Parts: sequence; structure tokens; C-alpha cells
Amino acid sequence: MATIIVSALEIADNAVELVERKGLGHPDTICDALAETLSQNLSREYQNRFGSVLHYNVDKALLCGGRAAPAFGGGAVLAPIKIYLAGRAVTQVGNEAVRINEIAVEGSRAWLRTNLHALDAERDVRIHELIQPGSYDLQAVFSRRSGSQIHLANDTSIGVGYAPMSPLERMVLAIEKQVNGKIRDGEHPAWGEDVKVMGVRNGETVDLTVACAIIGRHVAHIDDYLGAKASIEKLVRELAAHHGFASVRVAVNAADDPPSGALYLTVTGTSAEAGDDGQVGRGNRANGLITPCRPMSLEAAAGKNPVSHVGKIYNILAREIARTLAVTVPEIAAAYCFMVSRIGAPVTNPALVQVKLATRDGLPAIQLKERVDDIVADHLSRVPQLIDEFVAGAIDVF
Repeated sequence: MATIIVSALEIADNAVELVERKGLGHPDTICDALAETLSQNLSREYQNRFGSVLHYNVDKALLCGGRAAPAFGGGAVLAPIKIYLAGRAVTQVGNEAVRINEIAVEGSRAWLRTNLHALDAERDVRIHELIQPGSYDLQAVFSRRSGSQIHLANDTSIGVGYAPMSPLERMVLAIEKQVNGKIRDGEHPAWGEDVKVMGVRNGETVDLTVACAIIGRHVAHIDDYLGAKASIEKLVRELAAHHGFASVRVAVNAADDPPSGALYLTVTGTSAEAGDDGQVGRGNRANGLITPCRPMSLEAAAGKNPVSHVGKIYNILAREIARTLAVTVPEIAAAYCFMVSRIGAPVTNPALVQVKLATRDGLPAIQLKERVDDIVADHLSRVPQLIDEFVAGAIDVF
């Protein structure tokens, strides 16, 4: 059983809160999504052909932006986006080769077609697969099991989670998801998927800065563009009110300078066409947000093996432990969970788990240790069940 430390969580200065989310079409998020798609597809291939998930780690992806000439009513991509998918994976079992290139390239194109409605995934993107077999030592660790057949941790790593989310955190998450939701498909095709939301709360004052790539072929002139911005601002204000922020300051595409013609106008709905590059792990953490006022792990969960890679498993597990504590134990107002692994130990036996609790009515956190122990043990016992959820794409990791 893991060593579990329970201590008090001191809610210090919270006068200022900073929360960011990079949306589905942001270059960093595209890299996360393609790495995780490759992870899921590799796992399915291994399971279908060989009966279990084999060794791999494909959490390295780089997007190099292309060149584009956006224009009202149209525009053109002049040079394609380049995406490089790198990592380590089993490429052959006995005499049977694993079709890594096809899985990586076609899976990525399928994701791009499904999620970026103005991007031509064949014409506007070049995908390069650079996956090689893993080192002998890490393959050996992966192949070994504990006495209970539990996989061993492939790394010494840290997972972090907290709950509950603050109203500002929930609002920032909701804004991006709504802008990139069905409302865009039906009513606002000019809204691109490259959305970024920054929420800043200074005391009672809340500022929301929203960037959304506008697609040129759906706006005929500047008035259409400004109308698209106004519709986004209206939605943001409605969502802010729904989350308890009746008065907010909202800026949409704040860098625009209409007199000079400088606008966030795109051909494809993503800045990856010309304005920005991307990389796995530079965007949202495992809870979907970037929260510098909260504890965070720098681990990139996307693309990691769901069987033994604690950089993925423990960040999700820590999040779920904190959520369960905050939801099911009435005496707990907030919970932080920190987990650290030791390479070569069973993934169900972390080296240390620390749970920090903010309690109601001054209750000493240590008095809840037995309940904390039970919840941590329950989640650890269900780690093997997470594999199928990761492979099915049922767990968000960015």
C-alpha cells in the first residue's frame, strides 16, 4: 500500500486568479489531439492483433505552421502545415509488421477532417511519421509484471489534481466548448476552431480575452467580420452571467486594428496556417485548463501509453481522487492530490500520495485520514480499468 499523507490545505491569497484554455484548433491542442489519437489507435491495433497493448510512447508531436493569404470571401493556403509525429513503439511482433505509418497518418487526417471544418486535411497538411522502436531497457520494464500481473511504472513521475474548479475556471472551460460547439456548426460557420480564452479575476473585477480565428470565405466584408466578433462577445457575456459573473469586461480578437486592415482573418480557422506553431504539452493540462495559481504538473498526458505511463495515469488519477473527495465527503471544501511514482514499481503502488484538504468548520484534516485512505485505495485498485477508458477516448487528457 502506498504511503498516504493527509495535511491541511491553506487557502492563501486568492485575490488574483488567472485561467487559460487553448481551444480545439490551437496549434498546441492540435498536437495534443493527434498524439492522443495515435495513442488510442495504436492501442486498438495492438489489442486487436496481439491481444494486449504493447510498449509505446508517442507523446512527441510538432506542428510547423504554413503560409496563407486570407481574404474576405475566400483566401488561399500558399504552403501547407507540416506535422511531425515522433515517439517509440513496437513496430514488429515476430514476422508481423505493425502498420505504424498508416495508423499515424490516416488517423491524424481523420481527426483533422472531423474537427477542423474549414481545413482541407489532404491539401493543406503534410504529416510526417518518425516513430522508431523503443530502447531495450524500457521495453523490458514494460514487459515485466508484478505478482498480481499489474504493469510496472515506466518512469518516476508526478501527477497532480485538484477539486473543485472555481467559478472562473468553469466559465473559461465553458466558453471555449460553447464557441467550438454545435452552435458554430449551425449558425456561425465563420467561427474557426482556433479559440483561446484567458480569464483574469482581480478581486471582483473579471476580464475575459477571447481570440477566435474568423474564416474568410464566410465573411464578405469588414461588417460581416465585426458581426462575427459581436456574436462571440454576446455568447461570452451570456455564459459569464450563467456562471455568476454579471459584470465582466470582454475583448474579442483584441489585437485587431480595422483601419490598418489587421484582423484575425484566416483561410482555415486555425493560426497553424501561418501565424503559429505547436507542440505537445505546451497547452492545457489534464483538466483542460492552464492554471498557474493552482498546482500543475508539466507532464504531457497526451500520447502516453495508458498501461504503464504514470505521467498519464497519475495526472488523471490525482484529478479523480480530488474530485471524489470534494464531492462525496461533506466535510471537505477543497482537495489537492499529489502522486509520485517510482520506476519499476507496480502502477497501483505509488511511492507517495499526498492529499491536502481544506475542511469546513475548522475540522482538522487528519481526522479524515481513514476516509481519504479508503478513497485513494479504491481509485488505485481501479487503475487497470482506466486502460479501456483511455483507449476508447472516454477520458479527456487536454
